[in-house]
Amino acid sequence: MARYTGPKDKISRRFGIPLFGPTRALERRSYGPGMHGSRRGRQKKSDYSIALAEKQKLRLQYGLLEKQFRRTFKEAARRRGVTGEILLQFLEQRLDNVVFRLGMGNTRNAARQLVNHGHILVNGRRVDIPSFRCKSGDVITVRDNPRSQQLAMRSLDLTQAVPLPDWVTMDRDALIGTVARIPTRDEIDPLVNEQLVVELYSR
Repeated sequence: MARYTGPKDKISRRFGIPLFGPTRALERRSYGPGMHGSRRGRQKKSDYSIALAEKQKLRLQYGLLEKQFRRTFKEAARRRGVTGEILLQFLEQRLDNVVFRLGMGNTRNAARQLVNHGHILVNGRRVDIPSFRCKSGDVITVRDNPRSQQLAMRSLDLTQAVPLPDWVTMDRDALIGTVARIPTRDEIDPLVNEQLVVELYSR
């Protein structure tokens, strides 16, 4: 499946936030990447540039390519309600993100790899599509084989200090997670202003 394979620390430094998980790049330098990175922040940005940056941050945070992200936005725009909040909910409901939220992957990329390699079951059925959209009541488990269990337990050890969101539950001993409900916007607490993303695509 297509995925972003470019530089991660460089992109995180450009936007000033850890889009792909913990990174030391932001600690080392407080300015953008490249030979003119220290001067780039002084330029006044247009409204379009700001909105585009918000869209790129959201897209990269969840590991989507442009075509995937645009398709997700169009579906969110067709639903009744606040488009920005629905978009965030769709992104959070992706199976790779749910696995990440449950702590079975210490980053979204690690969670996606678990899904891609067939280590994850949804309601007892093997699902290897990261974009699979989970629903309320879905039960996420790890395949009953030593390799799958070992990978999940290793990630759970790395993420044991990370608080679990209220919209999911996790039995760490049994390796069983449940999507209790669809998250609200406050529970998602995005790194971006999603309204600017909506305005960008509405131009």
